[in-house]
Amino acid sequence: MKKIKLIGLLILLALIAVGAWYLFLRKKETPVVLDTEQPVYGYIARSVTATGTIEPVDTVNIGSQVSGTIKAVYVDFNSKVRKGQLIAEIDKSLLLAQVNQYRANLEVARSQQVYQKSTYDRQNTLFQTGAISKADFENATYLYNASKASVLSVQAQLDAAEKNLSYTNIYSPVDGVVMVRNVGLGQTVASSFNTPTLFILAKDISKMQVQAAVDEADIGNVREGQHATFTVDAFPDNQFSGVVGEVRLQPTVSANVVTYSTIIKAANDDLKLKPGMTANIIIYTMEEDSALLISAKALKFKPDPSLAKEYKIGPVMADSTAAGSGKRKMQHAGSIADAVKRKVIDSTAAIVPKRAYVWLLKGDSLIQKRILIGLNDDTQVQVLRGLSLGDNVADGLQTTNTKGIGSAGATKSPFMPARAGGNARRP
Repeated sequence: MKKIKLIGLLILLALIAVGAWYLFLRKKETPVVLDTEQPVYGYIARSVTATGTIEPVDTVNIGSQVSGTIKAVYVDFNSKVRKGQLIAEIDKSLLLAQVNQYRANLEVARSQQVYQKSTYDRQNTLFQTGAISKADFENATYLYNASKASVLSVQAQLDAAEKNLSYTNIYSPVDGVVMVRNVGLGQTVASSFNTPTLFILAKDISKMQVQAAVDEADIGNVREGQHATFTVDAFPDNQFSGVVGEVRLQPTVSANVVTYSTIIKAANDDLKLKPGMTANIIIYTMEEDSALLISAKALKFKPDPSLAKEYKIGPVMADSTAAGSGKRKMQHAGSIADAVKRKVIDSTAAIVPKRAYVWLLKGDSLIQKRILIGLNDDTQVQVLRGLSLGDNVADGLQTTNTKGIGSAGATKSPFMPARAGGNARRP
């Protein structure tokens, strides 16, 4: 009897231990649910990044055509000047003396011409009467013609000397702002071999340009007229807009890297942009303002075997190369061509559709769907065909803890940028 009671007690203790393990110590199975999303309309773009330097649209180098000592400087850095304004003077002493010398020479030449003219007229009269020989008459003619040529020669020398004298006054050829001043009072300017640069003027600093160095791998997608944005270190919170104005064909090679200079035109009404600033540029080679978008991770999602307990997983679609009749393939190719025509971004570039697969949640079933995609910025993907706004697209797994709070699985990275919604606008 005691033995039976002992066995019953042991059985009861075993049942209690099993119940305690089941209720408190057993690791509960975590339910797995799908993380889904619905397509939305928004902005998407394909872009090219580059660095560059901000420069004025047009600059003018002002030099000197004569040598001498700087007598006066009337402008300084950042001075605003008007067209025809006197900005500097070179000492006129030597050039003025040269002008006076040529003027005196001209008077001598003119006097000589008057004398030779009188001699010629007298010799001509005597020659007509036969009083002098032909040789004497030809000599008088020669001296008179030489005196006329001498007057013209000295006159030309005087004109050149007066022109050089006028060059001692340095005038601004355009309206603008002084960017560089290379001379100071008393400095000697030598223009014997090359013209020295005294000033550099920017014609209009309210309009600037960015000279971007675009890598050869990206230059094929860059076209004139494309939208661009850039930032500068001086104003990290400001984003400036511009338009690609020119892609220069002259390459630059540095450390075996080939780049092409691309000119981006930008407004500078608030004068924040200054010449020489370094710009970080983004050129948008393709853009869509109202594209149907899903997240890029939806293309990478594949159903986990654990989902088979909760959802009915449909069959995987066969590859298009092995399925469909010839007529169906021709219709599909036609739909791609139609999508290309509808999705032209500008006159120089178009979206090339590609096939992709996503999984749709319909009730308790997961169905694989083939779609056509366009632009892909690694965060969002443009859907050209195959989805609508109401579709539930699976993009990851979501686990639920014991308190019922959802926690993102490994397929939903916390570092993934938030996908823009229907109100997203271009930068």
